Amino acid sequence: MNAAINRSGPIVIAYDGSPAADHAVRESGALLEGQAALVVVIWKQGLGFEFLEFPTATPGLPPAQLDVRAAVEVDEASRERAQLLAQMGAELARQAGFDAEGLAIAEDVEVELSETILDVARKRDARAIVIGAHGKGGAAEIILGSTTRSVVRHAPCPVLVVREHEA
Repeated sequence: MNAAINRSGPIVIAYDGSPAADHAVRESGALLEGQAALVVVIWKQGLGFEFLEFPTATPGLPPAQLDVRAAVEVDEASRERAQLLAQMGAELARQAGFDAEGLAIAEDVEVELSETILDVARKRDARAIVIGAHGKGGAAEIILGSTTRSVVRHAPCPVLVVREHEA
């Protein structure tokens, strides 16, 4: 029997709140209306602490003083923004015809976005992955970004890449 028929999970929609992501949700909703969808927003946990370790970019100046409390605040703000984006993306997906829920995922700074998207698709037995491609014209239309390229190359299911709409 065909493996695609046996996939029982949702459509996984990679979402970052960009115009390209919004467009991908709307376009995929027109094609996949009525399907269950999981709108995934990934935020980088520990990013605030990365700043604690970096010296300033200006030669001769001492490293920027960032305390642990500020680093925690950066992480908390990132988490809150991701949760809000996941809710907004899920609402947009519902308006586009999906039966959608949002999910904000905390991921280590070192982990590539594509790895997290692929991991969610595998764990949720995704029917497909939807990802927006930022259209920049010229050769950029031919060459996909590294995240999109990695998702397409390693996905356990079909991938719908939606090119950003240009007015």
